Amino acid sequence: MSGTSPGMDITMLSALAEPNRMNIVQLLRSGPLAVGEIADQLGLRQPQASKHLKVLSDSGIVEVRIDANRRIYTLRPEPFQAMDSWVQSFRHLMEERFDNLDNYLRELQNKDKP
Repeated sequence: MSGTSPGMDITMLSALAEPNRMNIVQLLRSGPLAVGEIADQLGLRQPQASKHLKVLSDSGIVEVRIDANRRIYTLRPEPFQAMDSWVQSFRHLMEERFDNLDNYLRELQNKDKP
């Protein structure tokens, strides 16, 4: 887990840091797609798309289903739920900081008034 909360895996962030893989995830938000469809829509060669999909699969972001001679990829919800929980764990801290900033700005505005 390397410095992340339970359920949040750094390999997911690493996998999503690559723009083509992020684009694949964006495509798969609309529903399952075959490798060829992903490659066509992103302007990638099929071997490139397959390599990116392997990384996404190894990190648990997508799952693959074999249908005859096609590999169909689908997003898995669990990694995104874990990421959402991890991000939400910072919400209180960030809200407190924004409140402090808001209070400070109000103080500055009140000092400027005669």
